[in-house]
Amino acid sequence: MLTQAEPAPSGAHPATTVRDLPDKRLHAIFQSFRRKEWGAFHAGARLSLTDEVLQAQAGLNEPVSTEEVADVYLPLARLLGLNIAAARALNSTIQNGFFNREPVPRPYIVGVAGSVAVGKSTFSRLLQAVLASSFEGLDVRLVATDGFLLSTAVLKQRDLMRRKGFPESYDLHGMLSFLIDLKAGTRNLKVPIYSHHLYDVLPSEFQVIDRPDVVIFEGLNVLQTAASPVVASDYFDFSVYIDADAADIEDWYVERFLLLQRTAFQDPASYFHHYRDLDEDSARDTARSIWREINGPNLQRNIAPTRERASLVLRKDVSHAVEEVWLRRL
Repeated sequence: MLTQAEPAPSGAHPATTVRDLPDKRLHAIFQSFRRKEWGAFHAGARLSLTDEVLQAQAGLNEPVSTEEVADVYLPLARLLGLNIAAARALNSTIQNGFFNREPVPRPYIVGVAGSVAVGKSTFSRLLQAVLASSFEGLDVRLVATDGFLLSTAVLKQRDLMRRKGFPESYDLHGMLSFLIDLKAGTRNLKVPIYSHHLYDVLPSEFQVIDRPDVVIFEGLNVLQTAASPVVASDYFDFSVYIDADAADIEDWYVERFLLLQRTAFQDPASYFHHYRDLDEDSARDTARSIWREINGPNLQRNIAPTRERASLVLRKDVSHAVEEVWLRRL
């Protein structure tokens, strides 16, 4: 059994109300909860992480509040804990009872999808920290799909530099091979590491994944279907889509670009060093141009349509705070 570090007292939860979703189809797929309603499902669990630890997980211009972590992440950790325990029990029952053999440990895979600048990485780091602190001894690893991007040299050769982040810019074969081996319980898997500073995959650096209990697999297009009999989400046990209005995400992207332009882009080694001397208006215009030519279309065409495939949707408001949680109906 998965043992929670802080035992949750039993007791009935207050009744929840299904909110009006954008259309009847979504309403049929998801139950919707306001943040405080969702927060009631923590069942008495308490947050053991300090504010200092939580703030260390935050990305640029992505505020992290202890209150939101308690309201959103603690109930999600509890839900995932129940699912992980059930998956382990089922695996053990089938392996022992049907195949008459010892079960091979298989990681529980949580896919995390959403737009550039919506906060996927911050969410994933926070979820990793909350899960590990909520369940004693639980080994939780985070893998970003950026490591499966094609190298800059290959993208240039295929004239795909301005399609970076689109499905065709990834080594899909490498990504699927990793997920297949991960789900099979293969040991010491190597994942390429991506440098946002250099804007390229590092050819000789790898992250080693050795049969952890949970893998959070985060990326733009992890829920996408393709003209292929196998897709990444076939190997997910649970999935989360981080959602917000496109206009808000564009603003967050622009503000992040401005912050980077004043900091990381000043480093001569940065791929974006050529933006270092732009005045604020020019930098803002450049960021909006990049968004509207690349990231916006990718969101509209490839990422947003996958939202309905998620197990859980987190809806953010203009302040980057989660305001609503949609949970797929069983």
